[in-house]
Amino acid sequence: MTRPRLADMVTGSIKVGDTVAITATIRRRVTDDRVSVTIPSYGQPHSIVDRTTKVAKGQPIELVGDVTYVGEKDGKVTVNLGIPVTVDRDTLRLVTRYVPPKRKTPLMGKAT
Repeated sequence: MTRPRLADMVTGSIKVGDTVAITATIRRRVTDDRVSVTIPSYGQPHSIVDRTTKVAKGQPIELVGDVTYVGEKDGKVTVNLGIPVTVDRDTLRLVTRYVPPKRKTPLMGKAT
C-alpha cells in the first residue's frame, strides 16, 4: 500500500481561491481600535482592527481570508488577510470552497 505524498494531501484539500479560517490568539490591545494577535506557525507580529471593548489576553479569534498560494513541497499556504500571511496547512480550517462562475453565454455563436 502506498502512502499519499504531502503535496497530494495539501493540494487535494485546499486550493487557491478557497476561503479559510485561522484561529489566532489575542496578545494585547495596541490602540483603541487595534489588537495584536499571534497566528500559529507565522513568525511575524500581526495586528487587526477590533473595535469591541471586551477582549481578553489569550482569547481565541477567527481570521478569515482567501487562499492565494498553496506550496506543493513544504505544505505552506498563503492566505490574504489584508496582507499575505504564510502558515502551515494544519493551522487552517476550510470555510467555503471556490466555485468558478458558470458561463451563461457561449464564447462563440453557433457555426453557420
